[in-house]
Amino acid sequence: MDQRVTDQPTLYIGGWLEPGNRDMLPVENPATNETIAQLPVASIADLDRALELAAAGFETWRAQPAMARSNILRKAAQLLRERRDIIAAAITREQGKPLRESETEVSNGADITEWFAEEGRRAYGRIIPARQPDTFQVAHVEPVGPVAAFSPWNFPVSQAVRKIAGSLAAGCSIIIKGPEDTPSAVCETVRCFVDAGVAVGALSLVFGRPPEISSHLIPSPVIRKVSFTGSVPVGKHLAAMAAQHMKPCTMELGGHGPAVIFDDVDPVKAASAFATFKYRNASQVCISPTRFFVQGAAHDAFLDTFVSYAKGLKVGPGSDPTTQMGPLATSRRLDFLENLVQEAVAAGAKLHCGGARMGNRGNYFAPTVLSNVPDEARVMQEEPFGPIALVNRFSDEEEAWRRANATSYGLAAYAWTKDAGRAARAGAKLEAGMVTINHFGLATAETPFGGVKDSGYGREGGSEGLEAYLITKFVTLRPYQ
Repeated sequence: MDQRVTDQPTLYIGGWLEPGNRDMLPVENPATNETIAQLPVASIADLDRALELAAAGFETWRAQPAMARSNILRKAAQLLRERRDIIAAAITREQGKPLRESETEVSNGADITEWFAEEGRRAYGRIIPARQPDTFQVAHVEPVGPVAAFSPWNFPVSQAVRKIAGSLAAGCSIIIKGPEDTPSAVCETVRCFVDAGVAVGALSLVFGRPPEISSHLIPSPVIRKVSFTGSVPVGKHLAAMAAQHMKPCTMELGGHGPAVIFDDVDPVKAASAFATFKYRNASQVCISPTRFFVQGAAHDAFLDTFVSYAKGLKVGPGSDPTTQMGPLATSRRLDFLENLVQEAVAAGAKLHCGGARMGNRGNYFAPTVLSNVPDEARVMQEEPFGPIALVNRFSDEEEAWRRANATSYGLAAYAWTKDAGRAARAGAKLEAGMVTINHFGLATAETPFGGVKDSGYGREGGSEGLEAYLITKFVTLRPYQ
């Protein structure tokens, strides 16, 4: 049964908590800038209670057979699908993306949950042949322990689910700090797991002031693992804090995706595909392609097609079924993006469209295309995390790889070519945790997701996503003599 206690987002710590006398944070609709909810802030006492429950819940949850945990996660996936419309509406209301994109996100969250439900039944160990007779050697896996997880606002369901389902499938308990900008969808997602039968204490949800929560949870001796998705500076800070206490981390940080388009492909077809992919969720996507390197003769047709698509996008509220791109989730990004564009133009880039805020109500930023952008421009080196596309020309293959790799990021990279040898080299040469060639095959439940360099370490998704929450224990036994 759906144990809904309030239409307002709130904390889940052994039960759904009433706001009481806690501090409150406003939640805005990015399409209108209107305050639509008040979010309670977790107190230190709340965090201590969540830690206490996580310690006890870990012992209870890990003791359940893998099959029992799997059945509960499968039920949670079913509830996510049944409640898709409610959860998707909450995403669009607080995050801004078009409703159909929100519906897809919830469906993906259900797929991820179902994947981990099955993968958790396959946490295998191995028997190791011994050097001496009558000796038994085994390496088996165990859950790492209670997890502190921090999920972002751009995909409030699917990113939270990667952490919740992965940890629970492995037998861990988890305290997840959801995003304060987009809390309601995370609440409804957690509700699906609670209603499916996850043990009390195995899952808690908190919100509040991020530095206060991280500095209290990560050093706690209860917490054995940290998982974070977000910006590079915050990720580095949390990783350093965890390192002081010898706690393993999964860090899924920012990206500045290069896309290399060679002149043996149809530039119009490539531009149409990339532009559609680029502007989903107003480019507030860590794997969004941003730096487009287009070879010689293909450059002009690619650029013209991309600009035409960007100019024709219908920008508006995500609740409008005709909207193709919604607002940015927060107003904080508007000035940052405008400054990036202005600096690039001052450095010699050509602005073809966009580059500025749209209107004076809501967090709308026009789809933007720049060309001839100097490699040293800040927009080429810092992740925009907004609807800005940078299109530059290149001559030969070695130049393409060099310029594509010329940032501190290494999350996702793209290449389009008909040449099989060149495609193989793209997979080897591009410095990224994920490379997709001639299509956009990233972020499915069964594939590993994560980066290299400043884009982080560790993997979510796939069998690697389960391994992140497991430790290997070696046990050897000989009969007593």
